[in-house]
Amino acid sequence: MTESFRYDSDLTGGSLMVRESRVIADLLLSQAEPETWDHAIRVENRLQKPTAASAKRNAQAIRKRLERLEPEFWRAIRDGDEELATQASYCASLERNLLLVEFVESVVKDAYVTRADTLAFYLWEEFLDHQANRAPEILDWKASTRKKMGQVAFRILAEAHYLKNTRDTALQHVLVRPEIRIMLEDTYRHRILQCLDVSSRRAQ
Repeated sequence: MTESFRYDSDLTGGSLMVRESRVIADLLLSQAEPETWDHAIRVENRLQKPTAASAKRNAQAIRKRLERLEPEFWRAIRDGDEELATQASYCASLERNLLLVEFVESVVKDAYVTRADTLAFYLWEEFLDHQANRAPEILDWKASTRKKMGQVAFRILAEAHYLKNTRDTALQHVLVRPEIRIMLEDTYRHRILQCLDVSSRRAQ
């Protein structure tokens, strides 16, 4: 796999998980020791998962996302209102997933530029086929994996309010919060900011 492609299982593992991300952000901000972390996740079941194994798996996935960001993003997730926490969590997903970034940069942006009403799911498959020109191993991915990754990508876009919902994929306008814009600019994450701005004329 080339350096520009770092596709991993995170995109097949869930959505923004804002509620759960608030819990993990709190543990990171409190610099919880391993024992405290384990107790919060497995014993207290603060993520409210059906099994200890699923709780641990989700906690690890979210932690991998959030640890790529600075503490000010964690505070936005933990202490912010729903909109602010959602946009900060979306930043974490983009930071973790180059595949999602490139899908937004190309397909989603083009849909907004051409004033499409909806984002058709078949565009995901076309996107993967196009990416395979640079990363041929994509052709070896199972059809079920490709579909699952697409479902998660669309769910993330819906939870971030770029799509009306996962069934009605009507494109929505999203106003990026000033706090998020400042944090992204201050940390030189211009590419991620462009992804958040995709529904705005700023990105066109």
